[in-house]
Amino acid sequence: MSTPKRLVRVLKLASIFVFCLVMLAGNAAAQSTIFSQPSTDVLAKGKIGIRFITKFKPNDEEAKKKFFSFTPRIIVGIGKNVEVGVNLLGNVQPGIDTTTLVPTVKWRFFANEKYKLAAVTGNNLYIPLRNKKYKAGTYTYLQMSKAFKSGTKLTAGSYFFTKNVVAKNASRGGGQFGFEQKINKTFAFASEWMTGQHSSGNLTTGFKIKFNKHFQSNVGYTIANNRAIQGNHFFYTSVGINLN
Repeated sequence: MSTPKRLVRVLKLASIFVFCLVMLAGNAAAQSTIFSQPSTDVLAKGKIGIRFITKFKPNDEEAKKKFFSFTPRIIVGIGKNVEVGVNLLGNVQPGIDTTTLVPTVKWRFFANEKYKLAAVTGNNLYIPLRNKKYKAGTYTYLQMSKAFKSGTKLTAGSYFFTKNVVAKNASRGGGQFGFEQKINKTFAFASEWMTGQHSSGNLTTGFKIKFNKHFQSNVGYTIANNRAIQGNHFFYTSVGINLN
């Protein structure tokens, strides 16, 4: 079996295995993001969630754009509308791993149930562990959302990356926006966009699948702001599980 076919088969089997594992977990998911972008939701005090994010492009081997990345994440609600977590980034194949530990904190400082308004602010601290291109950096954001009776939820905010985190020798700031539309109790359409010509500047569109109140899976496709015509686009999937 050729290498491309073998990789595709492995990805399919891995996806099936993860799906079955999550289904067996029963009551299980915390959704603290739209896709990669922070949402205005936070975990309740004492709740612990884990999330597994994969991004992959199984074709284009000749153009050397084929890749697979895996990001594990854990989130903990500590009360007073604050959650903390940690991500492990930079696990990419093929290529050189740039493993990065990312502690996170998010605070929902405003919520109005009557008008369905909410606002959060947060910070991710990037600590490179392997093949370092910088010593440390941050991603800081401010997000606001408005939900409607129709099942629509709009999110908008701003962000700032410090030097070298997403682009060499440059600080990056801009806007980030989200749209969610509930279809039924199980499915919702979602889309998010971050401005900027850098590695995090892209548009992701797809579906959020809510199997029960504790377990959710996201499936989408990402198109980068930069060099999309040259093939800079890929699949995005994630599964989330609550441990309690």
